[in-house]
Amino acid sequence: MEKYKLILTSLILSLFISLFINSNSKAQQDVYNERDSIIVAAKEIINSSQICALITLDKNGLPHIRTMDTFPPEKGFVVWFGTNKFSRKVKEIKNNPNVTIYYTVPTNNDYVVISGKAEIIDDKKEKEKRWKKEWEKYYPNKKEKYILIKVTPLELDVLTSKHNLTPDKKTWRIPNIKF
Repeated sequence: MEKYKLILTSLILSLFISLFINSNSKAQQDVYNERDSIIVAAKEIINSSQICALITLDKNGLPHIRTMDTFPPEKGFVVWFGTNKFSRKVKEIKNNPNVTIYYTVPTNNDYVVISGKAEIIDDKKEKEKRWKKEWEKYYPNKKEKYILIKVTPLELDVLTSKHNLTPDKKTWRIPNIKF
């Protein structure tokens, strides 16, 4: 009889463990599916956005926003900008690297917000890699004035009804992933 109790207990325990693992796998799969949905939607919005804004903070913590011509996000949603090394934004980033990038498609109110850490890059190879011919008129002496801003994301928020990524009804928190 003891032998059967041990076998029955072992079977029940195995069944419980199997159910627990499968329910966690389902929950994990839901998280991955939501993350994938957010990433797909974010890429679509960024690629069709008409406006990209970079927000920095001055020494008093006041935000400064400006429209920017950006490069498409790279792996992990790393975003690069070109700018004048003597610009206010460069000074602000050196003082406080916390920035926000805002992409929007105004016709349907979709948007992406990337919050992250910015760094100033003055590497010749990187600058050559990230150059747009149409910028020549802004940087007649690009060797002296052209510099890069690299933003490494910490969080990504996406709002789009097309992909059913809408605010929480109670908190209004929009779908978000952390990096």
